[in-house]
Amino acid sequence: MDNNAGDSINGDQSTSEGNKILNFPSTGPVVSAIRAKALARNQLEKATVIQSRMPNIKVFSGTSHPDLAQRIVDRLGIDLGRVVTKKFSNLETCVEIGESVRGEDVYIVQSGSGEINDNLMELLIMINACKIASALRVTAVIPCFPYARQDKKDKTGGETQKVKTLKYNEWKFRSRAPISAKLVANMLSVAGADHIITMDLHASQIQGFFDIPVDNLYAEPAVLKWIKENIPEWRNSIIVSPDAGGAKRVTSIADRLNVEFALIHKERKKANEVSSMVLVGDVKDRVAILVDDMADTCGTICHAAEKLMDAGATKVYAILTHGIFSGPAISRINNACFEAVVVTNTIPQDGHMRDCPKIQMIDVSMMFAEAVRRTHNGESVSYLFSNVPY
Repeated sequence: MDNNAGDSINGDQSTSEGNKILNFPSTGPVVSAIRAKALARNQLEKATVIQSRMPNIKVFSGTSHPDLAQRIVDRLGIDLGRVVTKKFSNLETCVEIGESVRGEDVYIVQSGSGEINDNLMELLIMINACKIASALRVTAVIPCFPYARQDKKDKTGGETQKVKTLKYNEWKFRSRAPISAKLVANMLSVAGADHIITMDLHASQIQGFFDIPVDNLYAEPAVLKWIKENIPEWRNSIIVSPDAGGAKRVTSIADRLNVEFALIHKERKKANEVSSMVLVGDVKDRVAILVDDMADTCGTICHAAEKLMDAGATKVYAILTHGIFSGPAISRINNACFEAVVVTNTIPQDGHMRDCPKIQMIDVSMMFAEAVRRTHNGESVSYLFSNVPY
């Protein structure tokens, strides 16, 4: 016991002597400063490890929809990246990225609206500019996918050519329609896009045109939320598809609202011109809610609204994901019997809302922002297929 005690005493003495020789007190401002530096160094090392695993995020906006891009970054709590877009005298597009993107996770927001061809070319140039500037990953956020309606070769293909056959002496129609959606998919991939985020593709099979991941978000959760908050009689409503192609979409919404659905069978003479419509379903004494993925010249939904009112509907609403509203669309809506025409802001709607008081807007920027955040952090995006992030 004496030896152990001696060892203990000697150890204490040596420790105290060591402290005296080094002049290194166990407490005090010097120790606090050293500990603070060590802690800061440790945090910096951890941050470096995290940054090497998940690089910083940069969001750039094209010229097609800067308002949506600003809403997205506001939701994310970051600033928009600096980018300068200009055109030369011969109308060539020039894009200059104003900050470093080396090793960054880049997101470019550009919708297929307005001058679609110029905006598409601008998107391709921005993707390529970021890629050759050593961006780690480039994601194209395309709220409204351009050329989505040209996804297959129809029997008539819109524009047809009459060919007179010598053998049977009769007129036959031969389609020469392109599959432009596939061409756009190829151009995005060749430009350097690593990932696509879009909303309500006109045809889901467009996802198969890509060899890169495509997240097709749905406006349905936001639509359900709007219906419940803005249509008091929604429990006595019926969801109507203006064409057979949207039957699956309206069935899903009707099931989640626990109401019935109907559809309108239409036949076209040519593109943007409907020849006949047949209503399948009972809308008498009910609020009819027309749901579609996009409206261009609005001839279809206006004819559908007249058909529904003639069939006994009390009110007619139209809810559309992409409100293109080209040509006579605005005047048709103003003269139609709609209570409201509701669209999302995948396409700029400020001018349309000024010209037509019936048009109302659903903001879906939070869905794109959450998709960007989840993609950046390596999280699942499927939550957004049935929920609205608040």
